[in-house]
Amino acid sequence: MEKKLSLNDYKCQAVFSKASGVPIVFLHGLSYTSGVWQRIGVTERLIEKRVPFLALDMPYGLKSECQPRTRDPEKNVAVVNEAVKSVFGSVVPVLVGASIGGNIALRYATRFPVKGLLLIAPARALEEDLAKAYSKFNFPITIVWGSEDNIIPSEDMRTLSAKLPNSKLIIYNGASHSAYKEQPERFKHDLLELYANAE
Repeated sequence: MEKKLSLNDYKCQAVFSKASGVPIVFLHGLSYTSGVWQRIGVTERLIEKRVPFLALDMPYGLKSECQPRTRDPEKNVAVVNEAVKSVFGSVVPVLVGASIGGNIALRYATRFPVKGLLLIAPARALEEDLAKAYSKFNFPITIVWGSEDNIIPSEDMRTLSAKLPNSKLIIYNGASHSAYKEQPERFKHDLLELYANAE
């Protein structure tokens, strides 16, 4: 189902599927929209498996159908929280975040309960205000990084993995910053594996 959600002062395009169980919430990268998860077949796979999900156009997105726009991290976290509540009520989600979406997913997890995180080359993940909260994270975390990523350094991802309890770093050889788009079948497998551990 696709519709515009009214979230506080924001109106954002969303694609979602309701079912029983833990929902997966997708946060796209800076130059993408919620449609990227449909294009690589992730949403279709989740519908087949009757896994509830929400893919949201975010206020930070350069191309997203969300008004007004803002890069403010706190406002973006608030939009995610409102969207989760409006679609799934009080059910605690798994969050998937790519690049800047990974940063917002990490920030969300410092403020609200989550069942797990899948982070694809999360941006600015070692910022001090964020990193000091990581020791309290008690849920499974998968970090995906492409070996040809020229935006996020491998050392940052290794440091992040060391700081996050219950985390594992998976390197997609030959993939660039948007590794999930280049190796979608592997990404679906890694997502479903994390999801099984998070339920």
